[in-house]
Amino acid sequence: MSVTQVEQLFTTFNVTADILKEELDCTYLEAVAETGENMFHGSVLQKDLGEFIIKRLEKAYGEISLEDYSKEEIRRSFQLAILKGMQVNIQQHHQMTPDSIGMFMGYLLNKFITKQSYSLLDPAVGTGNLLATVINQQESKSIFATGSEIDDVLIRLAYVSANLLGHDVELFNQDSLEPLLVDPVDAVVCDLPIGYYPVDERAKDFEVFAETGHTYSHHLFIEQSGRHAKDGAYLFFVIPNELFESEQSGYLHKYIKNNMNVQGILQLPSSLFKNKNAAKSILILQKKGEGIKPPKHALLAELPSLSDSGAMRRILDKMDEWFKENKQE
Repeated sequence: MSVTQVEQLFTTFNVTADILKEELDCTYLEAVAETGENMFHGSVLQKDLGEFIIKRLEKAYGEISLEDYSKEEIRRSFQLAILKGMQVNIQQHHQMTPDSIGMFMGYLLNKFITKQSYSLLDPAVGTGNLLATVINQQESKSIFATGSEIDDVLIRLAYVSANLLGHDVELFNQDSLEPLLVDPVDAVVCDLPIGYYPVDERAKDFEVFAETGHTYSHHLFIEQSGRHAKDGAYLFFVIPNELFESEQSGYLHKYIKNNMNVQGILQLPSSLFKNKNAAKSILILQKKGEGIKPPKHALLAELPSLSDSGAMRRILDKMDEWFKENKQE
C-alpha cells in the first residue's frame, strides 16, 4: 500500500518528536512544537543535543521538503502528531475541533463573508487547528487572524502551525476573558470552552454575569467575542445543543437579543460525537449596528451524516436558497 503525503509527513513529525522527547526530557506535545520549529527553520535549533542526535534529526528533516506538501497536508499531518500527544494527560476541554466541523465552518465563512480581505479572531484558539482549517479554505482571500489561549503549550503549537502553514496570525498567551489588545474584527470563529469561569470579579464586568454561583465561561466567550467584533461582523460558535436551556440561559438570551441578530443554528450530526449529551451545533450571529438588518428568518437545519452525500447536497441547496433570500452585503 502506498504511503500518502500526510502519512509520510506525520511519520517525520512523529519520529523526530520521539527523539526530542527523550533527549529534552519533555512531553511528546512539547517535542512536537520543538520539531515543528526545526522543520520551519530548516535546522536543529536545540544546540545542547549530542552530535549523533543532531545528525539523526538532520537526516530525517533532509528527507522531506515542506514545499512538496499542500497546506492541508501539512495541517493534517501536524494535527495527527498533536492528537497522538493529546491521548496522554490532556484535559477534556483541550480536545481539538473535529476536522469535519472546521471544514464546515470554513464553508460558512465563505458563504457569509464576500470581502476579499478581512480580520478573524479565535478567542479560544487552542492548538490553532480550527483557525488553520478555516483559513486554508479561504484560498483566494487575504486573512489577518488573531488567536488567544491561556495554555502555553497549546499556543506554542498554534504558533508553530501558523509558521508551517505561512498564515498571518497574531497570538496572545493569556486568559481570553481578560481585556484583549485586539482591534475589532470582521469575523469570529470559536469552539466554545464549556464550563464555569472561576474569576467572579472579572465575570462581573459582563452582561451575562450570573448573580449566583460561577458564570458559564461559554457565555462569557460569546460576549467577549461580541466586544471585539465590528458592527455587522459575523460570529460562528460551536455550541452545546442545550446552550439556551441552562439555568443561566436567561442572561445569554438578553445579551444576544440586545446586541446580535441570530443568522442561524445548524445542528451537527450526532454521529460526530461519542454520546448524545456531547452533541453540538453551530450558532451564527451578526453584531447589530447602524443599517444592519436581521435576516427575514433564521437559517435552521439539522445536518445529516457528512458521509451521506445526497442528503448533504439537499441541505446545501436549502442553504443556498436561504442566502438568495437573505442577500448579505
